[in-house]
Amino acid sequence: MQHSARFAIAGLLLATLCWSGNALVARAVAGEIPPFALSFWRWSLALALLLPFVAKPLWLHRAELRHAGWRLLVLAGLGIAAYNSLLYGAAQTTAAINITLVNTCLPLMTFIGAGLLLGEWPQRRAWLGMAVAAGGLLVLISKGSWRSFSELAFNPGDLIMLLAVADWALYSLLLRRWAGYLIPIPPLALLGVLMLLGVPLILPFYLYELAAGARFTLNPENLAAISYTAVFASLLAYLAWNHAIRVLGAAKAALSNYLMPVFTAVFGWLLLGEGLQSYHWIGAALIFIGLMLGSQRTARAS
Repeated sequence: MQHSARFAIAGLLLATLCWSGNALVARAVAGEIPPFALSFWRWSLALALLLPFVAKPLWLHRAELRHAGWRLLVLAGLGIAAYNSLLYGAAQTTAAINITLVNTCLPLMTFIGAGLLLGEWPQRRAWLGMAVAAGGLLVLISKGSWRSFSELAFNPGDLIMLLAVADWALYSLLLRRWAGYLIPIPPLALLGVLMLLGVPLILPFYLYELAAGARFTLNPENLAAISYTAVFASLLAYLAWNHAIRVLGAAKAALSNYLMPVFTAVFGWLLLGEGLQSYHWIGAALIFIGLMLGSQRTARAS
């Protein structure tokens, strides 16, 4: 496997780890921070941290940015404004594990979308990797017992999360489709311009939320939650994900979402003292094998 592909896969692991924590944080502060407030201040803080480093590159690459034009606004609306606001809205009424489980619909959506929108139907090895990873997911969901499926409960928040997943799949596919316009823009500058365009798109919804009386207290816990989402779930995760899309393609990168329930289980073990059972190890092993199967062929072809 080429070095660039290994680096991209490592980035996918980092992004998925950060977003697993994001789901837990969103659920933890669901009663404390309104969804649009969390989305707005998350991206505002991330932009404030990033802007000193990207102001000069944005100016130097202004011609490339103008060439990309309206495509940047579409990507900012999908990837910055809509996805996270929908996720935080879903977290108001559903559990963190449900968020991660619904998120695992992303690979199938992206596989089909890559074929329809990009003409890049994944090869057999990638489908096999998705099938193996899905098997690992089923082991996790069922906790090693098929009877557990009868106890699963879903609610309206899960439907909101499903819409968020469809939004993210489209964002990832368009990153790939418009690569010719985006590749000349350095990764940090691309993320910076998406933030610059995305934060104003969130602002009207945040103001409406304020007008409706939804506010939060800026205590240490809430500040820590916003800081985590800004630094880890925004800056680090988005840079890693956008790079992986360029190297591996949208469909293969989406396979990493099967790792989210694994990381959620690990967080539960580390932070909540929840023991790791044999089905956790079996499911995680199958998901990792599936991820490697699904990404290797692309690495050779790239």
